[in-house]
Amino acid sequence: MADQKYSKFDTMRRIGFLQGALAISFLLLAAGLFYFQVANGDTYVKLASQNRLRILRMVPPRGSITDINGAPLAVNVRTFNINGYPVDLQKEENVRKVTELLNRRGIPMTEEKFRETVSNQYSAPYRSITVATNLTFAQVAEMVMDKDFGHILFPTPVWKRSYPAAQYAAHIVGYVAEITKEELETKDPGAYRGGDIIGKNGIEGEYESVLRGAAGEEVIEVDSRGRKLRDVSYVRSSKGEDMTLAIDLAAQRYAAELIGKYRGSVIAMNVNDGSIRCMYSSPSYDPNPLTWGISSKEWAALTDHHERPMMNRAISGAYPPASTFKIITGSALLENKVANQNTTVVCRGYFELGGKRFRCWKHSGHGRENIVTALRDSCDVFFYELSNQMGINGLIRTASKFGVGQKTGIDIVGEASGTLAGPEWKKKRIKENWYGGDTVNYSIGQGYVLMTPLQVLRAYAAIANGGRLLKPRINTKAPVESTALDIPPDVLKLIKRGVEEVTRSGTGRRAASYGIKIAGKTGTAQNSQGEDHAWFVGYAPVDRPQYAVVAIAEAGKGGSSVAAPIVGKMLNFLINGKKYEEEKPQENKTPAAQGTETAADREH
Repeated sequence: MADQKYSKFDTMRRIGFLQGALAISFLLLAAGLFYFQVANGDTYVKLASQNRLRILRMVPPRGSITDINGAPLAVNVRTFNINGYPVDLQKEENVRKVTELLNRRGIPMTEEKFRETVSNQYSAPYRSITVATNLTFAQVAEMVMDKDFGHILFPTPVWKRSYPAAQYAAHIVGYVAEITKEELETKDPGAYRGGDIIGKNGIEGEYESVLRGAAGEEVIEVDSRGRKLRDVSYVRSSKGEDMTLAIDLAAQRYAAELIGKYRGSVIAMNVNDGSIRCMYSSPSYDPNPLTWGISSKEWAALTDHHERPMMNRAISGAYPPASTFKIITGSALLENKVANQNTTVVCRGYFELGGKRFRCWKHSGHGRENIVTALRDSCDVFFYELSNQMGINGLIRTASKFGVGQKTGIDIVGEASGTLAGPEWKKKRIKENWYGGDTVNYSIGQGYVLMTPLQVLRAYAAIANGGRLLKPRINTKAPVESTALDIPPDVLKLIKRGVEEVTRSGTGRRAASYGIKIAGKTGTAQNSQGEDHAWFVGYAPVDRPQYAVVAIAEAGKGGSSVAAPIVGKMLNFLINGKKYEEEKPQENKTPAAQGTETAADREH
């Protein structure tokens, strides 16, 4: 009897547990239904709907880029991409089909690389991605006939960038290429997708937001087999804004001819508005392969080359300015009342300080020199002695006014700031005190001071235009901007007299031998890696300056013999509109007249 009671109790307990479990299950089910159908019903309805949608991104053509005369620098060429949707491309059987199809049509592709391509561009299963680019109409027509194509892939017409000027404008225009994962993380996710093309440097990079335009989008609804049912929405793409540059392509080509095989740069700027008429960096490169596709091996060779062809030396190369810096030193001496037009220094070929001799480039000495003749002859001793009296702080203040150690603000990416060194800089960077010898070297543009060719050019343009430090600009629509040097007019007048004498009877006479009167300055910068760098910077016409030009030839040895003719010929070209025609040497001409290098040609 007791056993029956216990058995009945056990049964009832089990039934109770079962009922409780069922009740809990029904409660959970009800909660789940409420969550999915009521609380988040709209979200899941939308997701279900989106699984039937296909979204095609339509990238517009970029704005074209032309030079000041309308010559094309960057244009668009119609090509085709092959696209697909991740929801189809991620299926294992389709991975095999697509890779085999691409290989049959001469497009190398492995299954591993294909999966990586899909993964890199994936944002949603219904957003199309690109699996092949840069195809011609004939290639696409042939591929469409393949039995596996239509079920998985579809062609899309696209615009590709082409650079007709090739290496002559590469550093200015820049190039475009596919966006990287790192770049994608920093961009507006609503504006960019994996696989998009963006500007990498130069004008293409600086004005990316202007040139790229706005992408369009087409949304369609498909059935379970991916066949189109209806159009859902369509947003038209808008072309990027066209751009005209101040650059003259003819001047670019001439600059390349003039600098030849030297590494360096040639820049020409309008001294009144800061527009850059020429900016050539040597050696250069052709940006077209970078846009249309380049192997990692080719890229490594291009970037690791010892001549660094992709470096824009005009704005990224920081060099000792050498004697071109003497206009800044001269301005500092006059501005700080250490010198005036009557101050003279006797040059015996050297200056002694602390038991050490600092040599003038002319070892026999120049004799008695004032500010004008010291600039004319590029006398080092004049600047050594008076700068030592003034001290480094006065020199730094004036150098800062001229923009030394500061980016010019030119409207292309990659500009270096140079170095405006001083006691604090040296203490922090080198852990040493500043000595008088540092000031002496600084005064002639050697030692710790470094400037880009564009910074040097801008300083001379400020002398030419009466004291306005211009912001260089390449885009013709960029505003004209300048700041006042705040240097007394009588100081600028003496400096101008000095640089005019340089080409009249001084170290830069050769620059004035090409059909136009110019003012300027030579320079030969010490180079720890080999032969000295050759500088010349000048402006013309002297009576009403219009253009300033700077040239630097790395390992060119002499500013007067190598760089001065480049500047003289370029100024003649810009002002007279044609190349200078060289006269054939005559038998009765002296060696100097025929171009034999003299001591003055090697001054620094």
